[in-house]
This record gives sequence, C-alpha cells and structure tokens, in this order.
Amino acid sequence: MIKKNADRFDWTLTLLLFLFFLVSCAAIYSAQASGQYGKTNFLIMQVFWYIIGSLIISMAIFIDGYQYKRLSWYLYGFGVILLLAVYLAPESIAPVRNGAKSWFVIKGIGQVQPSEFVKTFLILALSRLISTHHEKHLEKTLITDLFLLIKLGITTAVPLGLIMLQPDLGTGLVILSILTGLILISGISWKIILPIYGAGASLAVLIFYLVLQKPDFLEKYLHVQTYQFNRIYAWLDPYHHSTGSSYHLLKSLSAIGSGLITGKGFSHREVYLPEAHTDFIFSVIGEEYGFVGGSILIGLYFLLIYHLIKTALDSHDPFSTYVCTGIISVITFHVFQNIGMTIQVLPITGIPLPFISYGGSSLMGNMFAMGLVYSIRYHHKTYMFSSKKSLSV
Repeated sequence: MIKKNADRFDWTLTLLLFLFFLVSCAAIYSAQASGQYGKTNFLIMQVFWYIIGSLIISMAIFIDGYQYKRLSWYLYGFGVILLLAVYLAPESIAPVRNGAKSWFVIKGIGQVQPSEFVKTFLILALSRLISTHHEKHLEKTLITDLFLLIKLGITTAVPLGLIMLQPDLGTGLVILSILTGLILISGISWKIILPIYGAGASLAVLIFYLVLQKPDFLEKYLHVQTYQFNRIYAWLDPYHHSTGSSYHLLKSLSAIGSGLITGKGFSHREVYLPEAHTDFIFSVIGEEYGFVGGSILIGLYFLLIYHLIKTALDSHDPFSTYVCTGIISVITFHVFQNIGMTIQVLPITGIPLPFISYGGSSLMGNMFAMGLVYSIRYHHKTYMFSSKKSLSV
C-alpha cells in the first residue's frame, strides 16, 4: 500500500523545526537588544536563513536515498576541495578571525563556513562506505572489521586534518563524534573497538594530566605553548582568570544563574554577554526564561533526537539508517557541548546551538541534514502483506 504524499511528509519534524524557529527568533531578538552589535539586525537575517533552509529541505526531500548514495563521494570530494580552498585562499577572501581561518567572505552574502556542510557530506560518505562494505563482505571476520575501521579512519582523517589546520577544535570534535557514532552501529567487533577506544581514552587522560600538572614538559618536548591551554585552566578555575579566558564563562554563569526558576521575562536581560546571539544564546534563554525555559528547550532536543532515532529504526535500508545515526551524533554532540560550556560542565569551544544560534552556514548545514531525514521519511513506503512492516525505496 503506497502512502499518499501528505502521509509521507514528516509533519512531526516540521512542527519541531517551527518551534526551534520561534525560540531562535525570540532569543536573537533579545540578544541584540543591548545594542552591542550596532545597526545589524540579526533577527531579520536569521529569518532569511530559515527561509533559505526551507528551500534546501524542499529540494532535498525529492531526492531518494539511492541517489544520495550515488552522490555521496562527489559531495565528500567537493567538501574536501572547499576545505583546501579556504586554507589556501588569500586573506582578502578567507580572513583570519579569532585565530582561525575557517570562513570565506562573499560580498552580498557574508561569511560562509565550509566545515558546516562537510559534516553532512562526511556522514553520507561514511554511510555509503559502511553499507557497501557489508554488501561485499557477507561473512564478518576480525580482518574485514579491521579493514572497515581503517577505511572509516582514513576517510575521516582527510577533512579532520584540514579542519584542524584552520584550526577549529570544536568542529574537529564534531567530526570525531560522527565517526564514533557510525563505528558503534557499523557492526565492527567490540574486540577491535574496545582496545582502540580504551587506548584513546588513556591517551586523553594522560594529556589532560600533563596539561594540568606538567605543562613545562609539553612546552619543552612537544613545543606546545602553555597559553594554548588557557581555556582548560579558565574552565576549571574561572575566577582566577576572570579578566581573561573565563570572562565569557563567568558572564554566562551570571546570566543563567540570575534567571532562577522562571526567568526575568522576554527581553528583560540585565547581564552583558559578548557573542550572546551565537555561541552563548542558551545563556540568554536561561536569563529570560530561567530553569523552566531552558528545560523546555532541552526537552525539544530530546523530542528531535527521539524522532531521528525512530526514523533510523523504521528504515530497513542500511544506508539510510547510518545517515540518521550520523545526524543524531552531530545534533547530540552540538547540544551537549554548547549547553555544557555555558554552565561550566565542559570547556568553551566555538560550537553553536543547533537551529537556535545565529549563523547562516550552521543553519544551512543543519537544514540540509534535516532534508536527508525528510527524504528518508518521504521515500519510505509501506506494503500490505509484507513480511516486514515497511520497506525503503
């Protein structure tokens, strides 16, 4: 039984995106009310980007999973070329801002950050790689699993290396979260995964120990400057660095803390906070709507992630399932990291809050990812008397 077009459309996801749109507009309006951004109206720009994002979804929905699978390596290659271009381009086209060279500046459009699109391109490439590998190797062995892991690692290492050259640690961590999420559901034996991730965790603990206790060792033997760890020091002891690296964190804690349970009300901010419309948009929400408002927003993200998980489970096409998993990894990591850094649970990184923070590139990348989900749902057909409840086109 083929579903009607209206039944195939993902109305639940549409409602969630509309709610995120309302929250984003309200938060950005309040964030720019302090006048610290001059005459630039970020609210109008965010509405514009949401409209463009809706057009992206409208185009993405009509391409089925088979076509995305065919295009995956082309999009991956295009993303790598963009990362190379932004790294090699002169500063007149790709200026260094806040110590990173991550954006193209296009007249009439503004800043374009290629890495935001590369996230989704990488998800498509890794999903195709996993599904194709399993089609070719019907009998799993430790050798085939190790071969798959190596292929996944090499495919991820190329964009990751280019992103770290910018340098952009936050986006680099997002790329690693995509790899981790897909490895965990790829069917690779835990006999391979546990030793590798155990060694990685041990190395991370060792580096963290050296940063805190032996910074001179890192500076002497690895030529790492101690100032590069200021964000970690500021995260652990913000009041000792109150005029430097932890200024944003202290302001964020003050804003969220002053909101108490129900907040100060719409557009009743009192705490001045730089970058309030981008990375620290959750601090605005916490101050104006308090614990209740922040919890409702987190609840919306839980609903979104639940819906994505349900979409992944309903799809009987492995490629589509892997794509949904990669998108879940990105959204989950972004939300956890962004909110965590505003309340001192995690160190500060330049990661926006999905669908809420101002930013054309971030929103376009997320909307394209949502377009893939719409496509999976739209081309998902149900047949009567099938041995499975549903099959994917």
